Amino acid sequence: MKEKETRPCKRTLIAVSCLLLITPIIGTLFPAIISAVDQPPMTVILVRHAEKKIVAPENKDPDLSPVGLARAQELARIFGSSGIAAIYATQYKRTQQTVRPLADKLGLTMTQVEAKETSELVKQIRSRNAGQVIFIAGHNNSVPEIIAALGLGGPQLPIIPEAEFDNLYILTIQGDGSARLLKMKYGSQ
Repeated sequence: MKEKETRPCKRTLIAVSCLLLITPIIGTLFPAIISAVDQPPMTVILVRHAEKKIVAPENKDPDLSPVGLARAQELARIFGSSGIAAIYATQYKRTQQTVRPLADKLGLTMTQVEAKETSELVKQIRSRNAGQVIFIAGHNNSVPEIIAALGLGGPQLPIIPEAEFDNLYILTIQGDGSARLLKMKYGSQ
């Protein structure tokens, strides 16, 4: 009879011992899983700069045209109360002029980034803006590149046609790294 009584106790002792050995391992893995899921999503709103003035080919930094300035005002109207926490634009006047009305309306300082340094921009965004809504004005080639670099799986979007200035992309990146993209048009053509 004693033999039968010790078996359940032995099993319980083995089960408790195993649990005590496994608990530290689970304890180190579980917080990482929970923190990735608990992180709020980051929303990245991207546009190509608005319409620029037609200038001589040697002028690589034209201002926005009157139509482009109106489009920039439209962005301020659309996103003026959307919770944007940071605004990025490249070193070129056309991207800065595209975001200026929005930055002024929100009282934010625009962060200037190099147009050809997508990896550096993505690094900045991930370290400074996790869980925030941010706005980026880029170029016809850099906007698709930024979207791809921020983690949207699948093939990279094509370069935006030279005559298109009304594309608007909203990329939502979840805490686990998964992302969804919404593409739409804004303003008049």
